[in-house]
Amino acid sequence: MQRLHARYPFLEAARETVASETVELATVVERDPAVVERAVERVVASLEDGDTGEPSRDTRTELLSYPVARVLVSAVEENVLVRKYARAEAEEAHDRFRTEFEETVELKSAASSGLTRETLLSEFDLAGDVRAVEGGYRIGVGAYLPLAAGCWGDEWRLVNRALSDGEVPVDETELHALLREAVRARVEEGLPFAVPEEIVDSLEAEVARVREILADLELTREIDTVVPDLFPPCMTALLDDIRKGEHLPHHSRFAITAFLASIGMDTDEIVELYRVNSSFGEEMTRYQTDHIRGETSPTEYSAPSCATMQSYGDCVNMDDLCERISHPMAYYERRLDDADDEEIEDWREAELEEA
Repeated sequence: MQRLHARYPFLEAARETVASETVELATVVERDPAVVERAVERVVASLEDGDTGEPSRDTRTELLSYPVARVLVSAVEENVLVRKYARAEAEEAHDRFRTEFEETVELKSAASSGLTRETLLSEFDLAGDVRAVEGGYRIGVGAYLPLAAGCWGDEWRLVNRALSDGEVPVDETELHALLREAVRARVEEGLPFAVPEEIVDSLEAEVARVREILADLELTREIDTVVPDLFPPCMTALLDDIRKGEHLPHHSRFAITAFLASIGMDTDEIVELYRVNSSFGEEMTRYQTDHIRGETSPTEYSAPSCATMQSYGDCVNMDDLCERISHPMAYYERRLDDADDEEIEDWREAELEEA
C-alpha cells in the first residue's frame, strides 16, 4: 500500500488498492481494532474539531480507516454527520495538497512521489477545463459553477467574475479551494449507503459513541440565547470590530456570522449588525448570511473550530476555558451552563425593552 493513497484515500487508485485487499472489510472491522479506532477518530474529529484527527503512522491502518469511517457514517445515518465528515476530509486533503504542491515547486522536480496539481485535476476530470495563464488560471464556467457553489463569499458569484469566452479567471488559492470542493463532493457521494447487518453489529459500540457526540452537538445547535458577555474571546473581538464599523476579512466575517446564526440570530438581526459599516451593502450581506444559514445553499455552515480560528489569526485573548475546549460553540454553551439566571439576558430582548 502506498503512502500517497493513505494520505488521499478518496483517489480512484486508493479505492482500487482497497478493493484488491484479500481481507474482507467485514473481517477488518471485526478483527483489526487499530483500523476501527482510527476510523472512529476520523469521524469524531470531524464533528468536534472539523478535521480527521492524527493520522496513523501505519500506512495500511490509515488507508483502511477511510472506508471503515464511511461505513460508520453510513451506519449512523444522519445527514448532518455526512456533511461534517465530508467537509473535514476535504479540509484535511486541502491542507495536505497545498503543502505538496509548494514542495514540488521548491524542489523543481518532475519525479515526485507526492501528489501534483496536474494529477489532482485529472482525478476530477478537470484537466481539460483548467489552463494556466499569466498571473493565475482560467477554468471553464461549466466546471466552475458547481464547485464554487460550495464556497462562501461574494467573490465566488459569477456576476463578480470577468467571464470571457466561457472561462472564469481564478488565482492559485482559489483553484485550490475549488479542488477542495471537488474532494468534498466525492467524499460525500454515495453517503449514507446500506451497511450489511453483520458489520453494523460489529460496530455497535462505535455507532453508539458517535450518536452520543452527535446528540450533544444537536443540543448546541438548539441554543437560542444571545448574551455577548458570555461569548468566547474570539467572537467578542469580532463582534466589537463589527460594532466599530471596521472591515472584516472574509474568514473573520464568516466566523462571526456562522457563530451568530448558530446561537439563534436570524438573517435580519445579523444584517442589522453590519449596517454601521461604511461599505455596507444590504443585498450582499443578506445573500452571504442566508448562504451560511443554509437558506440559499445545500449546507448549513457551523462556526469554525478553535484550530481553524487559530490558523486564520482570529483566535485572540485566550482565557483559561479556551485551553480546555476545541470549539467556540462549546465555550459558549459552557458559559451559559455555568451562568446564574440573572446573568442571562438575551441581547435582543434587552434592545426591545430599550426601544
